[in-house]
Amino acid sequence: MFFIKIADITVAIKNKYEYVRRLCEKYIIPPVEAPDMTVAVSEDEIRAEIEISEFPVSPAYAEGVCTYRCICKPLPEMFGAYLMHCAVIEYEGEGYAFAAASGTGKSTHISLWQKRFGDGVHIVNGDKPIMRFSGDRLYAYGTPWCGKEGFNENTSVPIKAICFIERAKENSIRKISPSDALTRIFHQILTPETVECLDSFLPLLDRTLTEIPCYVLGCNISEEAAEVAYNGMNN
Repeated sequence: MFFIKIADITVAIKNKYEYVRRLCEKYIIPPVEAPDMTVAVSEDEIRAEIEISEFPVSPAYAEGVCTYRCICKPLPEMFGAYLMHCAVIEYEGEGYAFAAASGTGKSTHISLWQKRFGDGVHIVNGDKPIMRFSGDRLYAYGTPWCGKEGFNENTSVPIKAICFIERAKENSIRKISPSDALTRIFHQILTPETVECLDSFLPLLDRTLTEIPCYVLGCNISEEAAEVAYNGMNN
């Protein structure tokens, strides 16, 4: 067993495979007497994850996937937080969340920000950050679960905007309404499985879409795409 801290939540993980500990290395903390939650994945859960995986995975990898799912399921009800499938970057002290269907190019786009704006751009998480309100701001928190590129930092950043990426020949960006954003964001979240958790999650989602401006970015793979995105979200 080892302990991590993500999104200001302390988690005890009773792991079976060393892979999980290595995955979480940057987030490990000294043992605490009363963690906020304790997670243990069963052999049955590991086997089930292997069976439903779209590609062959090892038991160790499957345990890692199940571990994060076990952490994230109770987040809305217990901590007022939720998992969002997106890539988050920090630039000039503000966070920008980019969401898209798998294979659309989130990782490519955030790499364009690094090329265009240089070392001032930091990737908080490349795929599965935790979103949590603190005070009057929504923050994205880095986690060890971050996509195949491994982009993550053990840090947090206040979210300035959420941007949904679409492929296009020409670069353009437009602001969308909360109702339009709702239909898009539901494809990028871990849907609560219980009524209690759903009742806790819906106000978080409503607050997110009410307080955070959302955009649709049509983009190609030119550096101009990053500039168009930045300018569009800072007008």
